Amino acid sequence: MSKFRIPNVNIFHFGKKPNSEQYLSEDIPFDPDKQIAVIKCSICTGEQVAGFRNKEDGHFTEVMLIRDDNDLEKFKEIYKLDEIKKEY
Repeated sequence: MSKFRIPNVNIFHFGKKPNSEQYLSEDIPFDPDKQIAVIKCSICTGEQVAGFRNKEDGHFTEVMLIRDDNDLEKFKEIYKLDEIKKEY
């Protein structure tokens, strides 16, 4: 089983919604020295997934599905990002 999980920000645990910022940043850490923030975009479906690409080996770790501008802003806010590279 993979060490990283793809969290669903909209899930409920025992009747309570978790703090999404705490949930994401604890489960999937971001190291700007070793990783690049990236949004992978499908040219066929338009689906967008935010995550981190490892600078050394190119491995992509998915963090969350980007459905609209609010999701993108939340991702930027959680990981304190100003700019995110798009890949197609």
